[in-house]
Amino acid sequence: MENRVKHFRETAGWSQGELARRLGVSRQTINAVETDKYDPSLPLALRMAKLFAVGVPQIFIDDWTPEAE
Repeated sequence: MENRVKHFRETAGWSQGELARRLGVSRQTINAVETDKYDPSLPLALRMAKLFAVGVPQIFIDDWTPEAE
């Protein structure tokens, strides 16, 4: 899975600390998400989508497809 958190954060002109403050999490959490060391919870992913005014799939891109039966 690829994530575009850093892209959206930088486009908004926010530091990791500012994004963390707006989301109510630590800067370390934002860093871990951006570096793919931590997958955010669904509530955090939804908050990010609301904050950036985009859909979750625009932030977190999953190329997985189910097997055909």
